[in-house]
Amino acid sequence: MPEGIAQFARAKHLNLETFRKTGAGVRTPVWFAQDISHTNPSVTVFYIYSEAGAGKIKRLRNNPHARVAPCTVSGSLRGMWIDGRARICDESEAAHARQLLTQKYGLLKTVGDFFSRLLRHQQTVIAVEVE
Repeated sequence: MPEGIAQFARAKHLNLETFRKTGAGVRTPVWFAQDISHTNPSVTVFYIYSEAGAGKIKRLRNNPHARVAPCTVSGSLRGMWIDGRARICDESEAAHARQLLTQKYGLLKTVGDFFSRLLRHQQTVIAVEVE
């Protein structure tokens, strides 16, 4: 595993940096699950769960370039930035990603999902691919 990817092995959060139309970066600490691309094994995929209307989703629709780095829950960096390309997952890939996220976060994610449904928040899954 390349050094840049290895830094995420035991991380609980990653800092996702997306970019405004002006080029300014916006950093957001998020939960994530890591997987290997099924179509290209040399690509690592970071799955991120978010509200469909969140700013990061809007920014990624305009510009798929993203950066990720391991961080604390408050966003303090714990490693180096890695460039990637983000996309919104289709439903079958999103289902796989939700399983990975539930395996990693367990009861916390289950409770969070319950309240999201209760509040009628629409959720989406982002995949950030890194070579």
